[in-house]
Amino acid sequence: MRLNSNTNHIHRSKSLTRPERQRPKQSMFQNNLLPVALVPSEDTAKDDKKEPNVLTSWWAWWAFLCTCCFPPFIIKKCFGKTNKSMQQAWREKVTLCYLVAFLCGFLAYIIYGLNIDLCPQNRETYPYSKMIDGVPTPIEYTDVFVFGRMVPFDTMKDYLSTKNMTLTSDFAGVEMGSIFDGDINGDCDSYKVGDHDPTLPYCAATSRNGKVSEAADGKCFPLAELNKNLDKNIYLSFTWDDIRHNNLADSDFSLLGDTVLNLTTYFRYNNKPLFGGSVDIAIRTTRGNDMTYALLYTTEGKDARKCLLARYGIGASSQEVGSCIADHIIMNVMLAVIIIIIVVRYAMACLFQWFIAARLTKPGGRSNWLAWRSKRGGNDDLVNHIPGPTHFQPISPNLTGNMDGSLGTTPRNSRTTLSSGQSRPQTDIVDTELYTVMLVTCYSEGEEGLRTTMDSLSNTTYSNKHKIFFVIADGLITGAGETKSTPDIVVGMMDLEPEMTNPKPCSYLAVANGEKQLNMAKVYAGHYNGTPCITIIKCGTQEEQAGAKAGNRGKRDSQVIVMSFFQRVLFNDRLSELDYEIFWNMTRLMKGVTPDNFEVVLMVDADTMVLPDALTYMVATMANDITIMGLCGETRIANKRTSWVTAIQVFEYFISHHYAKAFESLFGMVTCLPGCFSMYRIKSPKNGSWVPILANPDIILEYNQNIVTTLHEKNLLLLGEDRFLSTLMLRTFPKRQMMFVPQARCRTVVPDEFSVLLSQRRRWINSTVHNLFELVLVSDLCGIACLSMQFSVFVDLIGTLVLPAAIVMSIYLLISVAISPSPQWQSLGLLLAILLLPAILIAITTFKLIYILWMIIYICALPVWNLVLPLYSYWHFDDFSWGATRVVVGEQKGDSHDASEGTFDSSRLIMKKWEDWEAERTGRKRNFKRALKTPQTYDFKLNTKSYF
Repeated sequence: MRLNSNTNHIHRSKSLTRPERQRPKQSMFQNNLLPVALVPSEDTAKDDKKEPNVLTSWWAWWAFLCTCCFPPFIIKKCFGKTNKSMQQAWREKVTLCYLVAFLCGFLAYIIYGLNIDLCPQNRETYPYSKMIDGVPTPIEYTDVFVFGRMVPFDTMKDYLSTKNMTLTSDFAGVEMGSIFDGDINGDCDSYKVGDHDPTLPYCAATSRNGKVSEAADGKCFPLAELNKNLDKNIYLSFTWDDIRHNNLADSDFSLLGDTVLNLTTYFRYNNKPLFGGSVDIAIRTTRGNDMTYALLYTTEGKDARKCLLARYGIGASSQEVGSCIADHIIMNVMLAVIIIIIVVRYAMACLFQWFIAARLTKPGGRSNWLAWRSKRGGNDDLVNHIPGPTHFQPISPNLTGNMDGSLGTTPRNSRTTLSSGQSRPQTDIVDTELYTVMLVTCYSEGEEGLRTTMDSLSNTTYSNKHKIFFVIADGLITGAGETKSTPDIVVGMMDLEPEMTNPKPCSYLAVANGEKQLNMAKVYAGHYNGTPCITIIKCGTQEEQAGAKAGNRGKRDSQVIVMSFFQRVLFNDRLSELDYEIFWNMTRLMKGVTPDNFEVVLMVDADTMVLPDALTYMVATMANDITIMGLCGETRIANKRTSWVTAIQVFEYFISHHYAKAFESLFGMVTCLPGCFSMYRIKSPKNGSWVPILANPDIILEYNQNIVTTLHEKNLLLLGEDRFLSTLMLRTFPKRQMMFVPQARCRTVVPDEFSVLLSQRRRWINSTVHNLFELVLVSDLCGIACLSMQFSVFVDLIGTLVLPAAIVMSIYLLISVAISPSPQWQSLGLLLAILLLPAILIAITTFKLIYILWMIIYICALPVWNLVLPLYSYWHFDDFSWGATRVVVGEQKGDSHDASEGTFDSSRLIMKKWEDWEAERTGRKRNFKRALKTPQTYDFKLNTKSYF
């Protein structure tokens, strides 16, 4: 990088490492493509005082319109959002909650509402006929019917008595709608000719023995008057046999929607079409059939629909006709699709466990159809393995504490193969060893947790010659209940080099805003249990030493320190003071092996215990397939029996790895590598050159964003750094792979209090939603159409958003099954499939029956997982704090390392080329310029290198 003293802006030099060609990716952050310290500005201090414009995108405007009923002063007074940015975040949160509510409501409508609309169950019906000797025979009822609606005989008798009419028993069971005007809403007014309504039939009712009853004036009674006396909706129901009582050509019955029409008067008394020619044709051609769709083809038919129902309706169709059949078809198709998706996902997860997982670490890797996304040969293949140009001359292995900067010519191997004399047990896995950085990020952990993690890493079966600790303490932090600060604990555990007991603070550009962009860090070099160890203590500038969290910049900043360091080393960019200190101490500890030889970095949290062979399996997988750019192992819970909170998490961790990540691994697209235990490739050999992967400038540029304004960006960058890094890797390299290696295992400590779990899952769920929003837009992901990773991500996104509705409907379903004589068996079968398939997966992947018990505990806690945690998370979309997950001494509520204070002074940041740092350290100006080297030749038989 270079620093312009006139404008105080930093620019990266031209890259020397060849990038991987691919389709250009649009930045996730349109408003802040570069960190603010890198963006030219004439008057930064003046701009910082201005209140930012929050309506910068269509989404921001849409959120504002959706919440326009909440003026700013209401949001400020009632919800405590004091500035425009906080108010806009609140508006976007509410808009997202609207979206969640809409999706949940839509799901509920599809499952239950659609059935009510297409096949209403709230109308009690009386059958029109019953089978006698195999022949449908009309049933004789004691009550009367009006347009198919049952009216108690006495109620009708009392009503007609007010009209000076007498109702005799001869009319029991008779349809008497013909003496009423059923057009309550005026649907037939358009067909009137003056005062005459040709659609109104002859206003008289005929009994079974031919007796006619009609009003004295011959007019029909208004139906609305009769409806006032009725309180039940009981209808006469017809089957297809009733509608087609003779044959289709002679039947006077037809079906319109779910209503049966008696068109006898239409055929008998009308010689010309009443509703238009097209309607008349539809009526006559659908006798004894369903005319619903025939009427929808013309405007006349659509207009006549309601009038036909008002004039000729005589009852409802039975539950197995018309729209009810359509409802059953829709429900069955939906059930089949969902079950197919679930079964296919479980089957693919099992396929990965059976055929692929074991081959990931074996020599030769996957073969035949199992290698459809891999490149054969791995790191041992001559074509893939030719190293690219080196940017630093090999340093002599005879390094001492007083290095004079002399450059030797001893060749360096960035990977070696174990010789027969080494003590590691013989296994059937790939024995190529890559130089590995073990990054341990810590914040407020105590000595017990830190020692457990570092002991487990140093005691792994992987060679100490090829691994080095990178321990980064995020600020001068003292954890709650601790007597010593985290940096003091880490440094006290090390065997320091004599000259490294009190290193000087070094400056670097931090991931922060304002004056916090400048940070200072101390580099301690030594060993831990015989393993080389670099410890970086972020101590902060002199101005912030009095604060409770001096130097704290967040976990993402700790990761960027390592990523940026390797980028500058590989690209021969300018190094910060911290970069050079890391470079020199790292080279000393590794006895002349410079940082550009390192190819992979293992990232673990400071409360994780890695099993002895885990690192070996992970490196073997990386060495076996150069297309794998990231991988993770299985994370198990160390404190599973501490409380009910830890107990409900055991099976959730199991199923997230052996189901979700195993399924995604078949595509080579694990969407989230957990930060507590994952490995990334720093660079990869390709066609004689090095391709930067984790050290890729595009990834670091977006991951290094220090100014985030929108709710979406803050959920990506401030809450779920690990998932966002996985998203960036998949966006930047969609043709490469992210894998799950079940042989590599670790144990971690999970929250044992519900408040801590609530805070942790709030961050995880909200980060998941926003990262899936990003991934669903990546069209280059593996697969096509419904058999693609993009479709799988879309299903996961919708499934996450509708979790509350799903659990509520599941509980409702179980209650309805218990009390209803005719439950929805499709939904019950789907629920059983979802609950029982994990048990089958347990039987296939592990023989530990105890996981069946953990599964039962997990199922009992489903209301917590699918209702309480999601609802709490969604309503806290605008909460970007870590809450109760990590508590430190002196921290105030609302403290955040991303808060903006003061103005960044770029003159205090020192950036120089490696040659200039060397000249300054040795006090001698030397000519370090060299011609660019061609790729080195590599003799696999002799395991040596030579230079052209």
